[in-house]
Amino acid sequence: MNDGEVFDAVGPRLRALRRQRRVTLAQLAEATGISVSTLSRLESGGRRPTLELLLPLARVHQVTLDELVGAPETGDPRVHAKPVVRFGVTILPLTRRPGGLQAFKMIYPPGKPSREPDQKVHEGYEWLYVLSGRLRLVLGTHDVILTPGEAAEFDTRTPHWFGNPGPEPAEILSLFGPQGERVHVRARTKGES
Repeated sequence: MNDGEVFDAVGPRLRALRRQRRVTLAQLAEATGISVSTLSRLESGGRRPTLELLLPLARVHQVTLDELVGAPETGDPRVHAKPVVRFGVTILPLTRRPGGLQAFKMIYPPGKPSREPDQKVHEGYEWLYVLSGRLRLVLGTHDVILTPGEAAEFDTRTPHWFGNPGPEPAEILSLFGPQGERVHVRARTKGES
């Protein structure tokens, strides 16, 4: 893809992001400090995008510059724009921010992995939520089956292993953070709306 094609693709991508977020040009102008007319010309292709314009747009839309301009893969093995399959498990990255908390959707096929648990340890902290199916979690000396709606959180320095004992795929939401960083859950009180 040449530079002209990259620039031509930015406008429609910006418009799609704005519409997906249900934000007006006026609201986006207020959030970014970029005039409505400049935003309109960017979206229609009448103005070439510059770094000074793209940085606040990426920040407000909570996407990377690569996502705005449709840049090719960076070669960074930590960033995957597409699903990855490891040991039969499909991993869909939901965040693209290296460091800090990372979110993934993982799909374990039925009976995968079928081998005996081989517990691993590494730096970090993990939170799991079962969306569908069943997930077997072996955590230290504990061996539990999690079902839809159930969650687990643990320090990944504790030996752990996951598997799908069920007859259907298991879909899991996983949040993983560096050591010491944990997910913060806030529950509403009865008086809050």
